[in-house]
Parts: sequence; C-alpha cells; structure tokens
Amino acid sequence: MPLVAILGTLAAVCTTGAFVPQIVKIHKQGGEDLSYGMLSVYLVGLLLWLAYGIQLRAQAVIWANTTAAILVLIAIV
Repeated sequence: MPLVAILGTLAAVCTTGAFVPQIVKIHKQGGEDLSYGMLSVYLVGLLLWLAYGIQLRAQAVIWANTTAAILVLIAIV
C-alpha cells in the first residue's frame, strides 16, 4: 500500500472515529443540548467530501465520509 494511501486511511480512521464517543454520549444522556444547525452543516460538508471522493475514486475519502455521515444522521435522529 502506498504511503499516501496509508496516510489517508489513518486520517479517515481518526476523524471518523472521533465522532463515535459523541454517539455513545447521546445514547446514554440524550441529545437535548445538540446543535442541529451545526450537525446539518457538518452533514452537508460530509456529503460534499463524499462527492469529491467519488469523483477522485479515493477509497479512504469515500468510506470515511459515508461512515461519518451515517454517524451524524444517527445523532440527528
């Protein structure tokens, strides 16, 4: 695997995985204090990055943003 692919994969794991504790907290404590505006803008950004990754056929960008978008949708719901 080329170094650039390793870097992209590690970055994707870190940035996507960083949202998991937020989902756990929402599950345990509820989401009354969530900023739905921020989550909506974040979701739009993720979907734009996903479109970008699809255009480039960049696997790390595609799976990281797909996973993160799913996590954000879980937080919103």
